[in-house]
Amino acid sequence: MKLGRDFYTRADTLLVARELLGKLLVVPQGGARVAGRVAETEAYVGTEDRASHAFGGRRTARTETMYARGGVAYVYLVYGMHHQFNVVTGPEGSPQAVLVRALEPAEGVVYMRRRRPVRDERALASGPGKLCQALGIDRSFNGEDLTGPRVWLEDDGFAVAPSEVASGPRVGVAYAGEHALLPWRFWLRGSAFVSRK
Repeated sequence: MKLGRDFYTRADTLLVARELLGKLLVVPQGGARVAGRVAETEAYVGTEDRASHAFGGRRTARTETMYARGGVAYVYLVYGMHHQFNVVTGPEGSPQAVLVRALEPAEGVVYMRRRRPVRDERALASGPGKLCQALGIDRSFNGEDLTGPRVWLEDDGFAVAPSEVASGPRVGVAYAGEHALLPWRFWLRGSAFVSRK
């Protein structure tokens, strides 16, 4: 079942980040479904979060999508080459988002392999740039409605117990000082598909 708007617009972005674990990220292509199960996420919480693109109320052409009502995709490019797929959360005007960091390939793996010809399936989508490449997600997805037909997340009944969720500091945000150490990265404990343990 496709996740509805109410899932994303809750005020607790950390809860959304945890509850995205185990959900399927789906991008239909060529009459088929290309999908992966979310194995790792990272939360970015508002203007007070030094690791967030919207820290201090920053509003730029890139960050404007973060200020939308929850339930849209925030996709940007890093280092001029790697796309990153985020889920905007919370109410309109409150810039919060969850970065999807890793997926376990689930459907349409043949499409993923065409885009990322790697030997080990664990390397197909075990990082935010890798998963975007594998699913064909680029900047054209920025602002896309996650309740619409182009990209969405769904609950297929896969259960994740609280004991199966690990948390720790976020990755690649050392510039954020003490905020980099906040345990706002979540992953499925024991998964072979997370970007790093």
